[in-house]
Amino acid sequence: MVATGSSEGEAGTQWAALAGVTAALAMFGAAQGLSSPLFTLLMQKQGMSPVLIGLSAAMMPLGLILSASFVPAAVRLVGARTLAVGCSLIGALCFLGIGYLQDWVAWFVIRFIIGVVINPLYILGEVWALSLAPPSRRGRVMGVFNTLLGAGYAAGPFALTLLGTSGWAPFLVGVAGFTLCAVILHAVSSRLTGFEDDGQPASGLVGFAKVAPALLLAVLVSAAVQQSTYALLPVFGASYGLAEAVLASLVMALSLGNILLQIPLGLLAEHFGGRAMIIVCALATATCALLLPLLVMTPLIWVVLLVMGAVGYGVYTMALVELGSRFKGSVLVAGNAAFALMWGVGGIVGPPGAGLLMQGIGPLGLPVVIAGLDALLVMFALYRSSVRRSGKA
Repeated sequence: MVATGSSEGEAGTQWAALAGVTAALAMFGAAQGLSSPLFTLLMQKQGMSPVLIGLSAAMMPLGLILSASFVPAAVRLVGARTLAVGCSLIGALCFLGIGYLQDWVAWFVIRFIIGVVINPLYILGEVWALSLAPPSRRGRVMGVFNTLLGAGYAAGPFALTLLGTSGWAPFLVGVAGFTLCAVILHAVSSRLTGFEDDGQPASGLVGFAKVAPALLLAVLVSAAVQQSTYALLPVFGASYGLAEAVLASLVMALSLGNILLQIPLGLLAEHFGGRAMIIVCALATATCALLLPLLVMTPLIWVVLLVMGAVGYGVYTMALVELGSRFKGSVLVAGNAAFALMWGVGGIVGPPGAGLLMQGIGPLGLPVVIAGLDALLVMFALYRSSVRRSGKA
């Protein structure tokens, strides 16, 4: 009876810690979701050109990419808890700096710093969620995790519509989001210390790429597809004469599918496995992309975008599920750092590549790029599966 009670207590503690980590990352997501439109609107008010606004926006993913390879070493040096809490507090200070300076030149530097410090929060939040999730429920746990993180991101722009960009109010929302993230992580992550130091040999990003190249390609494709779609779907719709209000609604449909359908996809992953679901989501994304030009002027476009938003990001969620089922400890940290790097790379190469093709062949360039990337992922994933099967044989 004592052992049973102890086991139930450990399970309760585990779920409480998981809820805390998820809540902390939702707070961080709200602050992060607020930052991008806030910067854009403020720079527009200052008369900055679209080129400068775009370059400023690129500072954050640049910080993500350049910091990714250092996160595993930082975890080993100071510990996951100290790193996560410290980065959250630095993020809060960055928002104070943004509000105080009101200087677009300084914002370039601050946005780069924000990119650097949010990377460990992404990586460690996912590592903690994967480590805490029971293997039999990992799919639904990651579905819930990504759903709430997505809801947090959506809450940021919503708060901006209520508060506006004048005064300190929007900056204090960012400060509060990062500060709450730090407080919650400090409270719950003490139960998780030690998971990052499991005695396994350190695995760098290159070493991880050798053992799981298909997972990294899945992340790159998901990032390229998601960010290309969000950035260029309004351009695609405008070429068919859709009104501006409809264009905004198209993007909202993508976001809604992303938020609502990650949990069902996670449940499917528990039944069929993360690797199989990566292929299913990629095939579904390619199919939706090819349907865009056929259905863009019909009511069915809303259904297509709802599904496309879910399965496009679902490729990433399924890759996380597969990552958690195959790796643990320090290798899991290295894997998540590699995921963050590939997400940044996908975000940088995807939209410009799709935009260039659209400039060359018209609006069909967007669905062609999306379908092509997902077809490449499906073929490589099937190839890697055959290699793994032959190696076991």
